[in-house]
Amino acid sequence: MSLSVGQVARLAGVTVRTLHHYDEIGLLTPGERTHAGYRRYTDADLIRLQHILLYRELGFPLDEIAVILDHPHTDELTHLRRQHELLTRQAERLHQVIAAVERALQARTTDITLTPGERFEIFGRFRPEDHEPEVERRWGHTPEHAESRRRVASYTKADWLTIKAEASALNDDLAAACQAGLPPDSPHAMDLAERHRGHITRWFYDCGHDLHQCLGDLYVQDPRFTAVHDAVTPGLAAYLRHAIHANARRHSP
Repeated sequence: MSLSVGQVARLAGVTVRTLHHYDEIGLLTPGERTHAGYRRYTDADLIRLQHILLYRELGFPLDEIAVILDHPHTDELTHLRRQHELLTRQAERLHQVIAAVERALQARTTDITLTPGERFEIFGRFRPEDHEPEVERRWGHTPEHAESRRRVASYTKADWLTIKAEASALNDDLAAACQAGLPPDSPHAMDLAERHRGHITRWFYDCGHDLHQCLGDLYVQDPRFTAVHDAVTPGLAAYLRHAIHANARRHSP
């Protein structure tokens, strides 16, 4: 059974004019004609059209498609294998592009306005955007979260380097106190806890003592936070948590 040009156009999702053009340039000449001269497309023509549309989708110009399809040693299986390989490569490129766009979208949700190179310089392999869905779920409704996002949106690379330097110095001082065996409720340890609270308040949001205690609890309850602190010195997460609670008691009425 053969099909008319209109039927093929509807079936393939192309225009009649496109099929006429393919016929005129010899890319797809219908295998049959009626007595009145109307084009009729056979099954073999439909298979060739399928190949044409696939190669066109892959970006091949029509003259190159003609060379590929008219190669005397190219059979149906070879076409399918070539198309599968090309489509696979295209899919891989698209996945890479999609991943890059998703990373850009996630980066925008954190409101951290840094170039990729600056982000790597500041955060290393840590990607704040990877944790944004969890942050939104747990704290997105809080005024502290809104305030933090408002502030960080204006921070420059210099600001982030200052934040990083302050945090690093504080961690070093906390590690030194922990390693020296100073009790977490000692004046020096509590002063460090207050310095920790002040760092958060200065750069991100107003961190009251009650909220600070919640953060201290999180440092030992969530293994990810524990691992970050204990990487500085073993036991630092628990030490900081005790110092935070002692400092809150010191400042309670």
